[in-house]
Amino acid sequence: MSQMPRLSACPSCEEPLESGDRFCGACGYDLSAVPARPSDSPTIALDGVPPAGPVLPPPPPAPAPVPGHVQPQPETRPGAEAAAGVRFDRPREPDEYPLQAPDPRPAAAPAAVPGGATAVCVACRAGRVDDDGYCENCGHAQPRERDHMEQECGPLAAVSDRGLRHHRNEDAFAVGRTTLPDGSPASVAIVCDGVSSATRPDEASLAASRAASEALLAALPLGTHPQQAMHDAIVAAAHAVNSLAREPATAREHAEHTNAPACTLVGAVVTAGLLVVGWVGDSRVYWVPVDRAAPPARLTEDDSWAAQMVAAGLMNEAEAYADERAHAITGWLGADAYELEPHTASFKPDRPGVVVVCTDGLWNYAEAAEEMAGIVPLDAVARPLHSARVLVGHALDGGGHDNVTVAVVPFPAAPQGAGSA
Repeated sequence: MSQMPRLSACPSCEEPLESGDRFCGACGYDLSAVPARPSDSPTIALDGVPPAGPVLPPPPPAPAPVPGHVQPQPETRPGAEAAAGVRFDRPREPDEYPLQAPDPRPAAAPAAVPGGATAVCVACRAGRVDDDGYCENCGHAQPRERDHMEQECGPLAAVSDRGLRHHRNEDAFAVGRTTLPDGSPASVAIVCDGVSSATRPDEASLAASRAASEALLAALPLGTHPQQAMHDAIVAAAHAVNSLAREPATAREHAEHTNAPACTLVGAVVTAGLLVVGWVGDSRVYWVPVDRAAPPARLTEDDSWAAQMVAAGLMNEAEAYADERAHAITGWLGADAYELEPHTASFKPDRPGVVVVCTDGLWNYAEAAEEMAGIVPLDAVARPLHSARVLVGHALDGGGHDNVTVAVVPFPAAPQGAGSA
């Protein structure tokens, strides 16, 4: 049994002690444990007055560390000092556990990612996103870049969303503006829907939307008629998608039963007095006049089984679209398409309005022109991005069974430099 230290006063409350006391009679302090020497800097005497309390001998020097051996460290519990010679086998507990929810205290600015941008978590709005796509603060997985996309281009805008059921977004869009040879403005919107049963449908839609948009924006300033430019743009998009199927022979060794990449396409060109649409597949264009007393209209015809049944007089529209085969498409862009048949049409609206260019992820929830007009905000001409968000939100509220993409293009085209309010 170790000899008790001889103290003249309680180290806790400084109550005088008598020889042989095991506990302080005033505060109950256990006198068998000598307090450890403070680990921080020693108390400094002020004005030459020595510090009060007993003077303890310095602790023995620590043994030299043995290479490869981790020296045990005493644990200090909050609110109490560790007793000499006592070792806790549990590891030291941190002063603060990692937060599972956003820390309400002001956080340090997130680290900048390469390129000068800062990736901030969409969940906690505070943590930095690591290279694997997870928040370093709350651990929330971040959405992929194409899960939700928005773009505003002057007076027109587009929004695309993965929806609530699909594991990825296979839609894509492209919007842009240019000037015709006479100096008048032109707006361009392209929307593509990847064919899910095909290989790499997301790549197909992205390639098609980019190729068609680039072709239109290059041809229109040269004086090509918008309807001819739209036809040529669809052909360019088809070539871009076809090129995705040109793979080395070894690329299909482990995927012999895959189909070539494929997608649908729908687009619109809006000028000061002309509206041109083009499409292949079952994505659509709707016309919604600002004056809601005037009738809206659907400007495209689907390349689908249902549309064929209606055109042949074998079913009415309600019966055809209620059939499980309704959305089987009969036209698409891709190397295994039967024959490329770009559809184009020109219109000259006699009043202002908005052109809604969308995939079936939206029109499934507002199929008739009157239904679509009913969900388009009244201020869509002035706020196209807000309107596109509202339309996507309508599809998500309806169930979001598919990817949802929509572009909102005011008619007539606004002059360069004009934008949404």
